[in-house]
Amino acid sequence: MVMTRDVHVRDLRYFLTVAEELHFTRAAVRLYVSQPALSKQVRALERQLGVELFRRERQGVTLTGAGTALLPHARLVLAAWEEGAAAVDAARASERSTLTVGMSTSPGRGGLLPAIRSRFAAARPEAAIRLRQVNWEDATAGLADGAADVAFVWLPLPDQDRYAWTVIAEEPLLVALPDTHALAGRAEVDFANLLDEPFLALPESTGPLRDYWLALDARDGSPPRIGAEIASTEETYEALTAGLGVCLVAAGNVPLLTLGGVTARPVRGVTPGRYVLAWRREDGRRPLVQAYAEACRRVTGRE
Repeated sequence: MVMTRDVHVRDLRYFLTVAEELHFTRAAVRLYVSQPALSKQVRALERQLGVELFRRERQGVTLTGAGTALLPHARLVLAAWEEGAAAVDAARASERSTLTVGMSTSPGRGGLLPAIRSRFAAARPEAAIRLRQVNWEDATAGLADGAADVAFVWLPLPDQDRYAWTVIAEEPLLVALPDTHALAGRAEVDFANLLDEPFLALPESTGPLRDYWLALDARDGSPPRIGAEIASTEETYEALTAGLGVCLVAAGNVPLLTLGGVTARPVRGVTPGRYVLAWRREDGRRPLVQAYAEACRRVTGRE
C-alpha cells in the first residue's frame, strides 16, 4: 500500500527534536507542548510514513533505521523552510517600507516629483518609493484596486467618497486642437464655440472624470460629439494631429501635447481643473502615506 508522503513541517520539527534529545519529555519541554501530545503526533507521523522512526524502550529512545535515514533530510527541509520564512518576513518588511505612487502621466510642473521625493526621503530615509504608471482607463491610477498607496490624479474620481486628497494644483483649461483648425488663430476661445466640435473622450470606465473633460456642466444638457476615445498622452496627440477631435487640457499638461501640429488656446466658460495627490481614506493614518502627503503640501506651499 502506498502511504501519503505529504507531511507537515510541524511534524518534521517534532521528529527532529525527539531525535536530538532521544527523550520525549525533554523534547516536549523544548517544543512547549505536552509529552502525550508530542508522542501522539510522532505516532501519527509514523503511521503516515508506514514505518517506525523510534524504538521506545525502558532505558530510552533510539532511532530506527528509517529514523536514521530520515534525519538528515528532515534537517534540510526544516532549514530550507526557515530560510523561506525569513525571506517572506523580509519581503513583508520591504512592502511595509515601500510606498507605491500611481500616476497616469508624470506630474511635471516644475520638477514637482523630484522635490517631493527629496522631502519624503529626508523625513523617512528608511522608506523606498515605487512609481507605477497606468493608462487612463483607471482614473484612480491604481488606488481603486490597491495597486497604489497614493496617486497623482485629477478630480472628480469614481467613487470619490472612498478617497481623501491634498490639492497639488488648480489650473485653467485650454483647448488643444490641430494647427489647421479654424479656431487655432484665436487668442482665446469661448466654450460655446466648441459645442459642435467632436471631442476626444476618456474611456467610459473613468465615469465622472470623462464627463469633466467633456465639460458636461458647460453644455446646458446638450450631449457632446465623441470623435475618438483616448487612453494615453500618445493616443491623444495622434488623434489631434489626425483631426479626430479637440480636447480640453490643463495648463500644466499643455507641453505634453503641443509637440508639432497641435496648438492650445485658453477657454472661457469652463471650470478649472484640480490636480491632487489622493489616497484611500482607510490608509490616511499610515505613516508613509502621511509623510508623502506632508511632503506634497510643503513642496506646493499648501500646508
